[in-house]
Amino acid sequence: MRAILRAEPAYTAADVAERTGLTLDEARRLWRALGFPEADGAAVFTDSDAAAVSTLVASVRSGLLDFDLAVTVTRALGQTMARLADWEVGALVSRVEELAGRPDDGTDPRTTTELLTELGEGFEALMVYAWRRHLAAAVARVTALDEDDRHLTRLSVGFADIVGFTALSNRLSRERIGDLVELFESRCADVVAARRGRIIKSLGDSVLFVNDDPVDAYDTAEGIIAVIGRDARMPDVRLGLATGDVVLRLGDVFGPPVNMAARLTAVARRNHIIIDEATAALLPPDTFDTRRLPARPVRGFGLVEPVAVRRH
Repeated sequence: MRAILRAEPAYTAADVAERTGLTLDEARRLWRALGFPEADGAAVFTDSDAAAVSTLVASVRSGLLDFDLAVTVTRALGQTMARLADWEVGALVSRVEELAGRPDDGTDPRTTTELLTELGEGFEALMVYAWRRHLAAAVARVTALDEDDRHLTRLSVGFADIVGFTALSNRLSRERIGDLVELFESRCADVVAARRGRIIKSLGDSVLFVNDDPVDAYDTAEGIIAVIGRDARMPDVRLGLATGDVVLRLGDVFGPPVNMAARLTAVARRNHIIIDEATAALLPPDTFDTRRLPARPVRGFGLVEPVAVRRH
């Protein structure tokens, strides 16, 4: 771990608090926001930890952030980096196993830690580059909105769900189910990006995405069916689309359209798209055929008439 941290742990939480001018409770709050348990007085912190906290403290003291907002930003960063780290290590473990399984060529197989160390600054530079690109895109989206709509905007929300995932996960090996989830997520991500959408979150057997335009949302859903449901090696999928005002918060979206899109997947047939009335009203009739289905109870919405859709 020292090879990755590039420093020797030498400070307790109390030491970091004293060096940065925070109270001990504030230092612990930031540490928890990053996603780590409290160290119970152990010396687990490094100079880098103190420097990172000092950066946040400087932003608070300058008035740029208040402490609560600093904690919120820290929590967002911690959750994102935790998932990235798990993803990266999982991928590299597979690579190490692959290297170890090769015929002996006179070299010792490298460990995951060695691979991470070799990636080093190059991967860090790539990570910062990707963050800046996504930051620029996020700023562009926000500045395009009216001031009153910075946290509330109209979007088409899509939910893609693997059919029978529980039964699949009970039947397949752990390695096979992991490969299936990774392939499902990567293919969905490619389709969403190509249709000018954004993946909001992946939940293993499902993906939540958004598009600014309902036609793009339909194209995204159709593209996911093409690369997942119509591939004989992959399971079937169901797609639900709903359009309306959503709240943008902490990289997530909230609101009735999100819940409706998820509920509609239970209505959809395998490898088909079901939409709500609001989305149907926005799709050009010269391009799409829509057909109301019989009303049925939808949890949280009462009786709803789902709409089947297809392109001419």
